[in-house]
Amino acid sequence: MKTLGELLKELRESKGLLLRQVAAAIEVDTAMISKFEKGERKPTREQLINLAKAFEIDEKELLLNFLSDKVAFDLKDEDLAKEALKIAGKKIDLFKKNKKN
Repeated sequence: MKTLGELLKELRESKGLLLRQVAAAIEVDTAMISKFEKGERKPTREQLINLAKAFEIDEKELLLNFLSDKVAFDLKDEDLAKEALKIAGKKIDLFKKNKKN
């Protein structure tokens, strides 16, 4: 299992792209891409979508990885994290159901 940064670096290298090429594709500077890969900064949703286009992959893969990193980081020190995630899944379903009504 890889972090978002590790995945971004792997995708870039597998495509044979330089940092500057990826940076140009999503209109940020090279340092920003480097920070994404090192986990020092997180891309925005729009940047993730543009990265998916640049790497020619489904944006869902990057968005899921981004969201899972975010949740895991926030809950990493909680003993009840896994149980809380199960309950959160049920609450998400409830919120979506209530939103439709």
